[in-house]
Amino acid sequence: MKQKLIAFLLCTAIFISADAQLTLNGVALPASIKQGNTTLVLNGGGIRKKLFFKLYTGGLYLTAKTKTAADIINADKETAFRLTTTSSVLSSSNFSEAIQEGFEKSLKGNTAPLKAKIDQFINTFKAEEVKEGDVYELWYVPGEGVKSYKNGKLKSTIPGLDFKKALFGIWLSEDPVDADLKTGLLGG
Repeated sequence: MKQKLIAFLLCTAIFISADAQLTLNGVALPASIKQGNTTLVLNGGGIRKKLFFKLYTGGLYLTAKTKTAADIINADKETAFRLTTTSSVLSSSNFSEAIQEGFEKSLKGNTAPLKAKIDQFINTFKAEEVKEGDVYELWYVPGEGVKSYKNGKLKSTIPGLDFKKALFGIWLSEDPVDADLKTGLLGG
């Protein structure tokens, strides 16, 4: 009986580790995610913190793992950022403000050329209340743009590689919103 229990626990552990490559702050980041015919692999993950709040857990998904932030930002390849909100202090309003601040950092204050796209993206988050446990996938598709999903439902598509670079720069630029999160996303 004891041997059967040990065998069962080992099989369960193997199954769980195959399905969730990384668990952070109680959030399991899948080893891969899929849209259409494309499967992306988890490059790394981290927790977005502000003051003493753990706001969300994020995972970066790529066609192939890399540790070079500039290559990820500039690549015209399918790329995704999956975030799960983990704090009840997040609201649509303060999340939208944080996104705006992220674009300011990513673009070094020069947001004017992308203002309409940034506004459209922020409106995606203002349209419905943000709640703890919401899952967002921001999936860049070459030739189509950044597709924003909330809890599995497509909410918007914003065209352009320029927008993708600015968006992923929020987490991966030289001045990211959270340096520890950047390190985690790069597999560090």
